[in-house]
Order: sequence, then C-alpha cells, then structure tokens
Amino acid sequence: MATKGLYYTPPGTDGLDHAYRQRVAGHYQTSALNKSRLKYCIFFHYLLFFAMLAKLSADILDKLDIFILEIEELAIPKPLWWEYIWCISLLLSFLGLDAIKRNKIAPLRSYMIGLALFGLLPLFYAVIYYFSDVWTYLRFEDEEELSQIHIWQGYPYGMLWYAFILLALQVHAFSLYFAWNLVTAWRSRGTKKYE
Repeated sequence: MATKGLYYTPPGTDGLDHAYRQRVAGHYQTSALNKSRLKYCIFFHYLLFFAMLAKLSADILDKLDIFILEIEELAIPKPLWWEYIWCISLLLSFLGLDAIKRNKIAPLRSYMIGLALFGLLPLFYAVIYYFSDVWTYLRFEDEEELSQIHIWQGYPYGMLWYAFILLALQVHAFSLYFAWNLVTAWRSRGTKKYE
C-alpha cells in the first residue's frame, strides 16, 4: 500500500466520526456483566454444597448401611433438617443457569423465589438455632459456661456453622442481586420473554 507521506491519515479514520459509530445498548452490557457474575455465584454455591455434602456424608452413609471407619472416627454430629433443605437450593441453580442461557424472565424469577425459600430461610433458621452457643462462646467468663456449648474437634460447633452461614448468605445475596439486575435489564429491552 502506498502512502502519501510520513503523517498521512486516510480520510474518515481520524477519529472524528465517533459520534456516528454504533454502540452496544446499556441493557446488553448489563445483561452480559450480570450473567457472568451470576455464574460465578452459582459456582461458589456448588463449592458450599460440596462442603455441606462432606458434613452430611456420615449421615447419608449411615442411612445406606455403609460403614467407613475413617468417617465414623470423626464423630460428625447428626444433621438437622435445615441442612437437607438447604441442599435443595443447589437444584435451583440448574434453573438459573438455563434461564440466563436463554434470557428467560419467568425461570429466573422462579430461581430467585426458590433460592429465597430453600437457600436463605434455612440459613436464617440456623442463625437463630446456633445463636445461644455462639453468644455464650463469645462472652464466656469461666470454664463452666464454656462447657455448656457443643464442641467438635476442639472448635465451637456454632462458630463453625456461623462461618459457613456467613459465606452462604453472601453467595445467595449476590445471586439474588445479580438475578434481579438481569430481570431488570431484560425487561428494559422492550420485548418480554416469559417462556
């Protein structure tokens, strides 16, 4: 290609036509960003599920009459009902992933409602259930008070659950926030995709 001098700029390429260039609409940018973030939240939900599954493994193997000495020696406490109900929330992630793949509002709403019911409510129950143990551990003054709380492997059981609950609440809250942003962005397109 021949040039017409050292500083020659072909007409139309000097950047002055920026006002006429096409731009990606804001709701598409919002949609792409929140889809990516929601996928990350669902990934962290899977990680939390595997941690919960490890805790429930002793009870599940016990119900299946499978004896593994190493797991039995850990003396994992019996699970409460809220732990199994929280595990149902993982199934909803498939609904959420399908909704963001197809840009569907109705399944994403169902994902949000299900996550609130099966993800957040059991966690709130656990916060209330373990509150007395955590409170006693945080403000104990003598060894007699400390002997009243449940200890597992040298750690206060309620504090271990509070660490899990803190992570799970963050993952679920961000999931709901990003899903809400997606519903808002998809509504602003002008076309409604309900199914």
